Amino acid sequence: MPALMIQGTGSNVGKSLFVAGLARAALRRGLRVAPFKPQNMSNNAAVTANGGEIGRAQALQALACGLEPHTDMNPVLLKPESDRGSQVVVQGQVRATVQARDYALLKPALMPAVLESFHRLHEAYDLVLVEGAGSPAEVNLRQNDIANMGFACAANVPVILVGDIDRGGVIAQIIGTQAVLPETDAAMVKGFIVNKFRGDPSLFDDGYA
Repeated sequence: MPALMIQGTGSNVGKSLFVAGLARAALRRGLRVAPFKPQNMSNNAAVTANGGEIGRAQALQALACGLEPHTDMNPVLLKPESDRGSQVVVQGQVRATVQARDYALLKPALMPAVLESFHRLHEAYDLVLVEGAGSPAEVNLRQNDIANMGFACAANVPVILVGDIDRGGVIAQIIGTQAVLPETDAAMVKGFIVNKFRGDPSLFDDGYA
């Protein structure tokens, strides 16, 4: 069954609500659709029916899909406990508390759980809408990545890159992100979306070109 990943040029460009909106649109067209975010960082967690924890954004997206929130929708949740350390929740259950530098070493061990959760959803639904985290332009975090291009490549999921025109410099956001990606990652990007555009769309024609 198909899947599509929404990645952003940065944090707070509207990925979560964009996925929720796409999910509701797909539901209204008769598709069985589910949300998925490989890794989320948030203390604002939601509790699933079986007592597990996921990011609240994925709980909202589940409601947009007409579903009960499930731990497979956000298999890795990081709950910050300090500016350098986080509690690591895996498939709804606390796995460890680690420092930021140590988490980088833990990520390869988390990828199997991420892919396991994704494939369960992929087999059960007509469409899985995947949300990235932060930005794939953070190339310093690319090694062992499970949140953005590391996941997209491992699961072979095409990517749409979203930029926020309200933040200014949206053309630089999009082109700059594409420019710093390794060639294999850049090839996963199949399209671009300018979020929050208002006014006369013809004013953006030169930017689009």
